[in-house]
Amino acid sequence: FSSLTMIQISDMAARKIRSLMAKQGLTEGGLRVGVKGGGCSGLSYTFSWERESRMGDEVFEGPEGSKIFVDKKSYLFLKGTMLDYDTELMTKGFVFNNPNAKQTCGCGSSFGA
Repeated sequence: FSSLTMIQISDMAARKIRSLMAKQGLTEGGLRVGVKGGGCSGLSYTFSWERESRMGDEVFEGPEGSKIFVDKKSYLFLKGTMLDYDTELMTKGFVFNNPNAKQTCGCGSSFGA
């Protein structure tokens, strides 16, 4: 994988993945990230916790043993992105720095490609 095809995980996002998994008692697995239709710009991101990847998933590992699972369809929109964690009170949560997004909305959870 080159950085153009990878999904990278920032240190901040990696720490948050590990701490949130620990809170839920998950020792295995990672964060499933996906893209679905909807949101103010046409597409929005989805996040859920999973114990293991599914068949056909792309799996990316980040710092501190953090992992994300991405289905093939979502991967087309997310390749080359960086998963980060925003600590601002109003927008707190996982965010993608997505070079593929042609337009984004202010909330950062929706984009158009």
